[in-house]
Amino acid sequence: MPINTEKQPIAWKRLLIFSGLFVVLTALGFYSIQQFFQGAELQFDSQLLQPTVLLSLLALLIVYFASDGLRLYFTLRALGYRVPAAPMTRLIFINMFFSNVTPMATGGGFAQVWYLAKQGVPVGRATAATTIRTVLAVIFIFTFTPVLLLTLPALSDSTLSKGIGGSLAVLVTAYLAFFAMVLFKTHWLIAPINGVLRLLTTVNLMSAHKCRVLGFWSKREMLRFADSFRDYCKGKPLYVWGSVFFTVVFLLSLFSFPAILLWGLDYTVPYWQSVGLLVVTTFVMYFAPTPGASGVSEGVFGSFFAQFVQSNHLLLIIFSWRFITIYLGMLIGMVTLQYEMLASRRKDA
Repeated sequence: MPINTEKQPIAWKRLLIFSGLFVVLTALGFYSIQQFFQGAELQFDSQLLQPTVLLSLLALLIVYFASDGLRLYFTLRALGYRVPAAPMTRLIFINMFFSNVTPMATGGGFAQVWYLAKQGVPVGRATAATTIRTVLAVIFIFTFTPVLLLTLPALSDSTLSKGIGGSLAVLVTAYLAFFAMVLFKTHWLIAPINGVLRLLTTVNLMSAHKCRVLGFWSKREMLRFADSFRDYCKGKPLYVWGSVFFTVVFLLSLFSFPAILLWGLDYTVPYWQSVGLLVVTTFVMYFAPTPGASGVSEGVFGSFFAQFVQSNHLLLIIFSWRFITIYLGMLIGMVTLQYEMLASRRKDA
């Protein structure tokens, strides 16, 4: 079904509810950390205002935002479409706003498809580009997480590593295997999916009509994605490898912010250990059902880094990390979205 690019497909009431939920769950996350770790209070430390710290954070922030846009830009170029720099820049922040106020980041993906369609990219290709961009990041994160859970010294005594590390390794392997089958052996999945749908119909959990619709939809979308991914791989090597390169740059910049904050507060945590903990934290966030992983991300981050920092700095580091990587982009995205809405209204007037 084509997306109407003339009208804004934004459910404002639902968006406001999710935005409020994001704020409430974020506050609860900080409150839980404060209660769990005695003495953990949000107190500012002027050491973070040192010129070297501020310049390092600013430089990394520019790399973070730029690489986020470039990884999608090169993915689109590999698929044969080019979006100008200005719309791509606005898209970075619109996606950041939507993906963090909707559960499981689904709204972010839909918002990107809607916006790209307004820029002349067909809906199918826009969907494929945003999905491929996400899959590239998922592959890197999901590949390294099991290794880090089993080898990272900071996680050797954690419940996550001891209790479910092996299970997560199996889950990640299954997840990546599923993507591999979708891409290279799509027909292998059609029969099992149809079998599950028929079973649901047999036990009266789904109507026969809905079973046929879901079966047709799942087959169509898997085939479309597999075809688009093959077209992506056949794209110019410069664009394909450019998307991979900027995905790595984006992830590395995202995972580097806590290291700078720790360094600015005079903590000597090894850089790769800090990065490794952020990889695992981000992995857990992928499964958080809350908007923008609010509440969950703060709790997981706090439990990992509490062993390295004093309690009076823990909330400051968590808030600074979330503000730089999430809240700031969301605020810019909210303003950008309002600008786009006003521009559309003027155009229609």
